[in-house]
Amino acid sequence: MKTLFIATLSLGLSLSPAWALDIAPYSAATLAARQQAGEAVSLHFHADWCPTCRAQSQVFESLRNDATVPGTLLVVNYDKERDLKKKLGVRTQSTLIVYRGTDEKTRLAGETDAGKLRAALQAAR
Repeated sequence: MKTLFIATLSLGLSLSPAWALDIAPYSAATLAARQQAGEAVSLHFHADWCPTCRAQSQVFESLRNDATVPGTLLVVNYDKERDLKKKLGVRTQSTLIVYRGTDEKTRLAGETDAGKLRAALQAAR
């Protein structure tokens, strides 16, 4: 185990589980690739000026290494992605949409409870 740990560090690899939540900025290409692969992928419509969004982000960060929370969380700039908001019917910042492939599993808006956010992300399992 010690050798594996040293090898992992020397290669610059992460020790977090590969199946735990990955958080990245939104891109249409990433969303399409994850959906085409049938993976768990979620969209967090975030605005920097939104206190609810900031509270949600803290919860999502705390779930990064939680192996029970699958997939990728893509952070969408609420103020800039107008076409995406219109296409998906998003009317408020702090909206979370959870997919398994292209199948929408759940949607929440304005929720900051850690247990409810975790359960929403787990709906994509």
